[in-house]
Amino acid sequence: MQIVRKLRKLMASFKQVQEIHYHFLNDYKSPKMILGKMKAEFNNKLNSVDELSEVEFQVFSQWGDDGIIQYLVSKIDFENETFIEFGVENYKESNTRFLLLNNNWSGLVLDGSKKCIDFIRNDTVSWTHDLHSKQAFITRENINELIVREFLEKRFANEVGILSVDIDGNDFWVWKEINVINPIVVIVEYNSFFGKNRAVSIPYQSEFVMDTELSPYFWGASLKAFCFLGNEKGYEFIGCNSNGNNAYFVRKDRIGDLKVSSAKDGFVKAKFRLKFDEKGDAWSPDRIAESLKGRVVFDVESNRNDTL
Repeated sequence: MQIVRKLRKLMASFKQVQEIHYHFLNDYKSPKMILGKMKAEFNNKLNSVDELSEVEFQVFSQWGDDGIIQYLVSKIDFENETFIEFGVENYKESNTRFLLLNNNWSGLVLDGSKKCIDFIRNDTVSWTHDLHSKQAFITRENINELIVREFLEKRFANEVGILSVDIDGNDFWVWKEINVINPIVVIVEYNSFFGKNRAVSIPYQSEFVMDTELSPYFWGASLKAFCFLGNEKGYEFIGCNSNGNNAYFVRKDRIGDLKVSSAKDGFVKAKFRLKFDEKGDAWSPDRIAESLKGRVVFDVESNRNDTL
């Protein structure tokens, strides 16, 4: 029986090594990773682009953001090659994973799910790179404390290279509250279903969770609201990804030759759909608008509540 137990233990260890080896190769030597490197090298030679969509490509990002980030890394002098990203789920699909693997940046990722954070901590990237992960449901009350404890106190400088915010809720309020770091680039997920003409956000609720049944389109803030906030915090808006969900801001002292845009000119309407009817058809624009009609929002320009 002792021999059997030892064999089982040996087989378990061998299986674990196999899994680690598989994931390591899957990330580092996958065709997507190799093509991403080649595309990044090509984009880096471009002097300028009119639209960020011109440099998009996808390796680990949900859409084409890996390409946009690589382009910005080639055009901006980052003294500290660090990032903070929250709302990463299990980090297999994220804005900073390719940056971590391809450019060897260091960073902190946050997510509210213990299961997801446990997955990240057991993932190859957590021991092959300088990656820190923490479970936390992010609010404007705890975000600065989390950054201090989980990032600044772990020897990182407050001038972060890239901050990526995607929590499908209080994104506007959380970015507004952050004051312990000074990111060079900020990526935020905006809600294009709020339209391009109004600077509005959901009213702040510390425990807000998107209602996927009643109105899965009521979350976050409009692009114009983020542009208003970005200007207040010293950032220029440089455009969105082609899928109409991520907006890019660069600190004014690092803008260089990058093309600056306005909320109106840079707005990209999202084509993705979050809700389907009983027949399996995606909700129409009219049905989405109807689900948002009358919902209370906060107008960041007038500093008061209003309705959609």
